[in-house]
Amino acid sequence: MAWGAKVSAAFRETLFEIAAALDVDPDYLMACIAFETGETFRPDIRNAAGSGAVGLIQFMPATARGLGTSAEALARMSAVEQLDWVRMYLKPYAGRLHTLSDVYMAILWPKAIGKPEDYVLWSKGNRPTTYRQNSGLDVNGDHDITKAEAAGLIQAKLARGRLPGNIWSGS
Repeated sequence: MAWGAKVSAAFRETLFEIAAALDVDPDYLMACIAFETGETFRPDIRNAAGSGAVGLIQFMPATARGLGTSAEALARMSAVEQLDWVRMYLKPYAGRLHTLSDVYMAILWPKAIGKPEDYVLWSKGNRPTTYRQNSGLDVNGDHDITKAEAAGLIQAKLARGRLPGNIWSGS
């Protein structure tokens, strides 16, 4: 499991259960969590851009409320406890998350699940606030953030998570 050496046995076991239930590659989910937490896997990590997002998949405050909790409550949970909320959040997308980019889109911009890789998530002209909050994803600097650009950063996390010292092989 990518990044599996960086988390507890209980975390790995719970993540494997979630991946099986949602028909998601566990490495894809781990790469997304590694990206969203800056490789810390901490449930209390806050969004550096000031969006108010917190946790393993950077739950926005409104998203947390929609799930029946709060960003503050999520931040107080253990990583394993918060995985239950990750499962709840991703459940509506079960069976649709076959690519790394679609798993990340479920977290970042669910509207893009199943869209082509050149699909524009946000542009500076049409969604300036959302663009600004995610401008680090605009890899080529053209003021459009595509699904491929966003997922490219997750692909890099996946590759890093599969390096010796990060990977867990079950032994």
